[in-house]
Amino acid sequence: MTTVARADGSAPELLDRLAADRATGALSTRAGIFYLSAGHVVHVESPHSPDLGELLTRSGAVPPAGWWEAVERAGTRHRVGRHLVDSGRLTAGALELCQLGALFDAAYCALAHGGTVLRFRPGVTHWLGAVRPVPVATVLYESWRRRELLHRIWPDPAVDTVPLTRTGGTGPVALPPRRARTLALVDGVRTAAQIASASAHRTFHTLVELRRLAADGLVAPAPPP
Repeated sequence: MTTVARADGSAPELLDRLAADRATGALSTRAGIFYLSAGHVVHVESPHSPDLGELLTRSGAVPPAGWWEAVERAGTRHRVGRHLVDSGRLTAGALELCQLGALFDAAYCALAHGGTVLRFRPGVTHWLGAVRPVPVATVLYESWRRRELLHRIWPDPAVDTVPLTRTGGTGPVALPPRRARTLALVDGVRTAAQIASASAHRTFHTLVELRRLAADGLVAPAPPP
């Protein structure tokens, strides 16, 4: 069984190594946790990205009571995802689509905002269970693709993680509906993750809108309290 504790090297390097070893466990960075099964990524958590439960319940896809019932009944068996499908709360396709989006978004945040590896805990599994295992190479590519796109829109990554405030810009601006709704949630307190959660939108889509707003001079990192 592979064990890495406070190891040297970047998170991508260690993920590649764990994939080659077909390792199962949890790799922690300063900004997230990667859960692997037989060398594939099955789940990623990051404080900078809403989790699957938030996305499903806030969007109305699953009622909060239904989500917590699944966690209580199947969490200890690591089959929450399977329970949601078997109980008729979600179709398998809808669960897979939402889970993959949440996984790629959280992976971007975990790698782009503090990818220093803290430790690897072999054998650790996530209570959600494996919905759609993803090759490490695919996760790394999708994270790179998101980083490059966001950088082209606006190069300051602080927009992704700190509380944001409206600047007022240079005058009235006609915005696309989604961007206008995103701007309305910028209040000097919320971070991008909190805005994504409040709007029930995926993190990456929210980051795109926020970076466009920053490029237009309409939002900026809020000053420290």
